[in-house]
Amino acid sequence: MPERLQKILSAHGAASRREAERLIQDGRVTVNGIKAELGQSAEFGIDEIAIDGKLLEPVDELVYIMLNKPRGYVTTVSDERGRKTVMELVSDVGARVYPVGRLDLNSEGLLLMTNDGQFANAVAHPSFNNTKIYEVRVRGDAETAVKRLCQPIMIDSHLVVASDARLIKHTADGGVLSISIVEGRNRQIRKMCNECGLYVQSLKRVSVGALKLGALGTGKWRHLTAAERSLLK
Repeated sequence: MPERLQKILSAHGAASRREAERLIQDGRVTVNGIKAELGQSAEFGIDEIAIDGKLLEPVDELVYIMLNKPRGYVTTVSDERGRKTVMELVSDVGARVYPVGRLDLNSEGLLLMTNDGQFANAVAHPSFNNTKIYEVRVRGDAETAVKRLCQPIMIDSHLVVASDARLIKHTADGGVLSISIVEGRNRQIRKMCNECGLYVQSLKRVSVGALKLGALGTGKWRHLTAAERSLLK
């Protein structure tokens, strides 16, 4: 049965749906040898679907991992500017996985990766209320900003709000905050802090839903347990 091309790419571990759309727009996806268009449908197993000339293969095993992303890596499958990507950190997983959501270049912490498109979409969708918690070191009046962060703030023409914000400790020039959000717009935490007069010095995601980063070392990854996967879905 024909399905949207980006859904097929996601379901077969090639990319998240958002990343799949980008691959199609960049002209890197073909169907039966013809460059694909966004919104196009195809049928896996009947049509020949390829990315950069390599045929899309069926997923042999579904894989779910968490990575403790370091700073200095972009959260994409590839980068046109030649920057390091998180794919370099999971080359020994034994399967092609892709990121669920994003952490920007200078952010670190818990990043989920999988080749299960349905799982990725479920975890990322706001309706599942998988709250993400970040520890953020800031410069500025952190105590006053905590109250403002829990009120609606206009970011990129959208009203956003932290579901919780607390001051963990004072520092010489600011403090360390715990900020919780449900949605995850581009650089949302940084932009919210900026609107509250704060400069973000470091940002680390420490949990997604009930899943916590724990003692996982920087740059290291591990498989999720079945119980952890259930908690997220």
